[in-house]
Amino acid sequence: MHAGDQHAASELVPLLYRELHRLAEAAMRRERPGHTLQPTVLVHEAYLQLLQTERIDWQSTAHFLALAANTMRRVLVDHARAAKAQKRPGGHEQVELNSRVQVFEQQIDVLSLNEAMDKLAAFDPRLAQAVEMRFFGGLSFEEIAQAQGISLRTAKRDWVLAKSWLYTELARGSAET
Repeated sequence: MHAGDQHAASELVPLLYRELHRLAEAAMRRERPGHTLQPTVLVHEAYLQLLQTERIDWQSTAHFLALAANTMRRVLVDHARAAKAQKRPGGHEQVELNSRVQVFEQQIDVLSLNEAMDKLAAFDPRLAQAVEMRFFGGLSFEEIAQAQGISLRTAKRDWVLAKSWLYTELARGSAET
């Protein structure tokens, strides 16, 4: 791909399909029961969006997976927005945060999480990217450090800071509503 081979991306993505499916399964485990998207559909939607993206300079597998996690987040948020638009006003799409990463022990609105992620990205883009990779993509701290070009210790510190920031922001949003 770095040498300009047009077909390299189309050859790489199928090789990573199993990993993409693992990411999608992890993302869907955090969704509410009875969600209408299935992991395979999420993979295919993300895959199609990744293929439509012009000129991505993938640095590594971790970088590709970080982009895939970001794309899956956008697919889930778009799906939640569409579902919310079909419901009566005040309806909320619930998503349970992964107990493995233990960010919160409650269910939250996926749109509120997306809003908080956007605010975090405005505050510190690297922290928001770390959350996307860890929470939405299930990447390890080592993979996050590699993708972001930072030390393992910094990746872990960023994760703690981002969780705290999001917890505060989501708690503030809950108190306002």
